[in-house]
Order: sequence, then C-alpha cells, then structure tokens
Amino acid sequence: MSNLKPIGVFDSGIGGLTVVKRLAAMLTNENIIYFGDTARVPYGSKSNQTVIEYSIQDTNFLLSKDVKAVVVACNTASSVAIADLQNEFEIPIIGMIEPGAEMAIGKTNNKKIGVIGTRSTINNKAYSGKIKSIDPTIKVYEQACPLFVPLAEEGWTNHKAASEIAKEYLKELHELDIDTLVLGCTHYPILSDVIQKVMGPNVTLIDSGIASAEVVKNELKKNNLESDSPEKGICEFFVSDIPTTFKSVAELFLGKQIHDVHKVDLETLWQD
Repeated sequence: MSNLKPIGVFDSGIGGLTVVKRLAAMLTNENIIYFGDTARVPYGSKSNQTVIEYSIQDTNFLLSKDVKAVVVACNTASSVAIADLQNEFEIPIIGMIEPGAEMAIGKTNNKKIGVIGTRSTINNKAYSGKIKSIDPTIKVYEQACPLFVPLAEEGWTNHKAASEIAKEYLKELHELDIDTLVLGCTHYPILSDVIQKVMGPNVTLIDSGIASAEVVKNELKKNNLESDSPEKGICEFFVSDIPTTFKSVAELFLGKQIHDVHKVDLETLWQD
C-alpha cells in the first residue's frame, strides 16, 4: 500500500472537523479526505443497526477514494459501529471512544472522571463503559450537554449564552471534585475555553480528537503507512447535502478558508 494514500475521516456531519484539525496538525504531510453525511445527520437519533449500515456505507465511500486508514470521527458511530467496521474492513479503523477513554485514565490522579456528550453518547454509556472496563476502580460521572452543538455551530464560543449554559450543565460535575473531563462530542473542543473556565484550572480536558490522532500516528507507523512526502498534506471535503452551509461552518471549525466542497449523491453510498 502506497504511503502517499490519504487518511479517510467520516462523521455524521460537521463536528468531525475538529478531529481533522488535530490530524492535520500532528501529521503535517498526510493527505486527508473528509466525508460528512450531512443529509442523514444526526446519527444519534437512529437505531444501532441503521448507524452500522450508514457507517459501512461511509467507509466504503472513503475506500473508493483509496484511503489507507479510516477515522470514525463520530462518537455515536464509534460507540455503536466500530467493532463491525474493524471486522468488515482490513485497513486500520480508529474510533473516538477507546483513545479518549485511555487518555482520560492516563491523566486522572484522583480517579474521578467526568464525561460530557450528546444524549445518545451518554445514554449508550460509551465512555463510562470503556473506562470502567479498563479500570473498574475509577468513578465516572456523566452529563448530557445537547445545546453545546448548536452553540459551536453558531460560533458562539465567547458568548454570554455559552457561559451561562455551560455553568448550568457543568454545575454538578464541578461539585463532584473530578480532575479530568472527557469532551465526548467532536463539537465540544470548539467550546473548550468556556468549559475550562467553568470547570477551573485543576480539571484536565480530554479532546478525543487529539487522542485518536495519536492512535492514527501509531497505527500508520506500525503498518509502514506513514507518508514520506516532503510536501504539506491537503484536505478534501465531501458531503451528502448542503455543501455551502458546510463550508461556512467548516471554516469556523478549522480556523481557515477552504475551497471546494464536493456533494456526494446518497445513491452512490447505497451502491457502495
């Protein structure tokens, strides 16, 4: 397999771009292809079987672009479909849950970890289950923060509304003396400053995008798939709907301008 092949990344929508940002910063000479399934977002309201089917279709689409590894930059798909994807495909498949859980375990000193995420991720106990399976002695406290997603997409990172909502959501976690907090949704790193301010300087925030990027780096090295290109990598973006809306929010998430966003017909995904 050629080292110059790109890394594939998919998400149900836009949040996975925070993972792309981490990958691009850590693996500067790797090309990245991103697919956002914006026609079928959110995955969190779908049945587990539907999420698995969508995830297989998304992965097949990325494989049609000749990727050498796939990052599942969606916490719902990571919690529901990762085992199926790893069984179905031969290339490295990396999710969000296990890397984020392991990083949190490595950072905590008092063995009290908080997890915030969408209702789906919290209800699935994706992170808490993984953390407890690795270290049963750790106490895990969870809180759904659904309004963080629209705040991030509006770019209200320093808005008074974001601060007030964060205080309300995080009040109980703050009182529980946790020393580590997992940002269990790929949108949430956009709001990391306001979350850190509410939680205080003694709480370490865990960005699963950073954790998964580390795993990707190790997987590429282990499988001799690292790019040896002297050139800086490029990112290509594909969506299943509304590319213009995606472009404006993507530029907010990535902190830079992007150019072409390509629309993929759903029939193409179904054929794959």
